[in-house]
Amino acid sequence: MCNYIVEIAVQEDNSKLAFYGLQFMAKWMLKGESARPALLLSVDEGLVVAALVTAGRTYNSELLGASWAVLIRSLRKNKAPNPESYLGKIYAHASMGNLQKAFATLHDYESAYGESTEEVEDLFCPFTSLHPLVVACSKKGFETLDTVFFQLENLSRAENPYKSVAALNCIILGCANIWDLDRAYQTFDAIGSDFGLTPNIHSYNGLIYAFGKLKKTSEAMRVFEHLLSLGVKPNVKSYSLLVDAHLINRDVKSSLAVLDDMIAAGFEPSKETLSKARRRCMREMDYESDDRLGSIARSLKIPIGSEGRRNLLFNLDYSVEYA
Repeated sequence: MCNYIVEIAVQEDNSKLAFYGLQFMAKWMLKGESARPALLLSVDEGLVVAALVTAGRTYNSELLGASWAVLIRSLRKNKAPNPESYLGKIYAHASMGNLQKAFATLHDYESAYGESTEEVEDLFCPFTSLHPLVVACSKKGFETLDTVFFQLENLSRAENPYKSVAALNCIILGCANIWDLDRAYQTFDAIGSDFGLTPNIHSYNGLIYAFGKLKKTSEAMRVFEHLLSLGVKPNVKSYSLLVDAHLINRDVKSSLAVLDDMIAAGFEPSKETLSKARRRCMREMDYESDDRLGSIARSLKIPIGSEGRRNLLFNLDYSVEYA
């Protein structure tokens, strides 16, 4: 019954009710542990993740603390929390603006899953999993980004040094989000020169995104060629960012060439990427490229539609005169 109450509370974003429900569960867990024989009660981790996300949405630090405490007691040190639990806690701290605790949670997250294989590289992707942290870092512009960078620099020189490529990648993408290419490149360069670490594919993707956003497509291509020369394997995001960079520059043919390379490398473009390319084809009136794009979409069995509704708005004849 209490599980059901907490579940409904998080669905309705009622953080107070969710907190009281978890508090009640914690009391029963304590009673069970002190009973003889002991009755080890636990809470479903999925419910805790939902509570953590609710804490982030409602800015409720009490619910955040209670959720994590109940989770740790439920696991009883038999295993680490799932990645989703760490990401939920990072999201909650980041949404409340508590970056110090958010990065401390990232440190714990890396300690638990930092040695994971390439199949789970998205666990530390600043474009997806860690995006709430990126948004929090760039919330106040370069002021917050510089503060976070200097704190990470100090931690790297501490008695027990903490160095994190994932944390620095968040700063790179945060700089790109505020159109600050110089800071993005300096942070990328500092990964090796100041921190003694090796940039990963997310670091290069962040730099490609920063160059592409400012229409510096040739520089973005050079970054891509450089990572290939170093033996770093690009992922689907790398190719998607290059496609976007060419589309921003209104170069449809080059974006289609990147799509061909992407498919040849064994990756499948998303429907969103293909839709962006089609939209640019229509706006540039490049019907030949549009036909080619349509054949690519059909070969991949991805329906991208005709963009009819968008074209109606795009082709409206705006005028100050009344009919």
